[in-house]
Amino acid sequence: MGVLTVFVALSLLGATRSEYTFVRRVSLAPRSLEPAVLPAAEFAVPFTAKTPRRKSKKTALAALRGKSRALGGSSTVAVDGSDFDDEYLTNATIGGQHFSLIVDTGSSDTWVAQRGFNCFDLDENPVPEATCAFGTPGFNTAASKTFQPFPNVSFNITYGDGEFLSGPVGFDTVTIGGLSVARQEIGVPTLTAWEGDGINTGLIGLAFPDLTSVYNTTDPTKASAENQIPYNPLFLSAVSQKKVAHPFFSVALDRGTFDQQENDPFDPNLGFLAFGGIAPVPVVNTAVTVPIEGYSATGTPSNGPGSDFFFYTVEVEAYTFPGASVRPVGSPILDTGTTLNFMSTEVTTAYNAKFDPPAVLDEDAGLWVVECNATVPEFGVKIGGKTFTIDARDQILPAGTDDNGNIICISGTQDGGPDVADNIFILGDVFLHNVVATFNPVAAEITLTQRAKY
Repeated sequence: MGVLTVFVALSLLGATRSEYTFVRRVSLAPRSLEPAVLPAAEFAVPFTAKTPRRKSKKTALAALRGKSRALGGSSTVAVDGSDFDDEYLTNATIGGQHFSLIVDTGSSDTWVAQRGFNCFDLDENPVPEATCAFGTPGFNTAASKTFQPFPNVSFNITYGDGEFLSGPVGFDTVTIGGLSVARQEIGVPTLTAWEGDGINTGLIGLAFPDLTSVYNTTDPTKASAENQIPYNPLFLSAVSQKKVAHPFFSVALDRGTFDQQENDPFDPNLGFLAFGGIAPVPVVNTAVTVPIEGYSATGTPSNGPGSDFFFYTVEVEAYTFPGASVRPVGSPILDTGTTLNFMSTEVTTAYNAKFDPPAVLDEDAGLWVVECNATVPEFGVKIGGKTFTIDARDQILPAGTDDNGNIICISGTQDGGPDVADNIFILGDVFLHNVVATFNPVAAEITLTQRAKY
């Protein structure tokens, strides 16, 4: 996701809130910490469904935009890769009803389309319900014995590719694997513009409360910063209900093979989402725990305490590749909901020139295109004094075919705009395929652990 301002990033990853002005500010916590001790989580749940490619993801990729991401009593669920690994799904039960939901660390709301929803296209024209391509007819609030409505408020969110959802809000029991959260606040939209995959019926957001999208109005056109009602996202509700002994959740996203990404829209058991501990995949000794960077809503930069947290933003000390070690100004967010890495223009241009043959910028598409069999230069991300390497297989992605049926490939490292402090850059799935990312939203820390080769 390449953006020029933090506001645009919020539009892509959460609700559009034009009233906000965010300026990055750094926590007083030390810039690198000893790695946290992260025992394995206990439970794992595999999945076997199959899904076609999401049209909106295909469009978003072409436009250089992703959608808009340690002890006992823990739970782990397997994560499927759909849309040629562009999105990762997990099974969840809400009010006793079963759904497949997108896992997104770049947003905060858990929502599921309500049965009887009205479907729209991206121009806000009514279209048949099937056009939204949800995986089920939707959540039947009347059939849930545990659903309770939240009156006089509304859920309202717009994503960067034009998809939007709005409607009522309620509370219900949400269960993922062995983790069950009672009275979780969820959106149950009745107005939906969604270009679905035929499998997912909603999304699980795992970021911070201030990025949630519930408002003290029943009129979605009046949703604003002034009437926003922040609430605890799913995992923080689990923590407050003492459903996990320690406030960690962890993601390990597996890459698919090149052939799978090009030819098979669904890969079962493509990684894990773990609660209360580190995801159960082989790792090496390279690990570090670093603080999450906060933002100020006042427009005044500050290095003092009291940062407002929205995304999982981390400071990168350097991007390293042959002949270069670049210390960036802007900081990236870790986002499972974005396929590619979006770096600064300076880093992207220099790195893509190192492919053999060099990647070429397609001016019309705004994409760095590369030969599918090109030699990939090494790439490292230095965080907290540790360098995490990206496998070459993640740096060349199939992105469709040309008019002659030939596969077009793009670089996994794309342009996110100029390297300025108030820009938001993305370490997406290209990076996350190579690490286990373990999040502690209570302490505002992230532990990154290099995965073993797989």
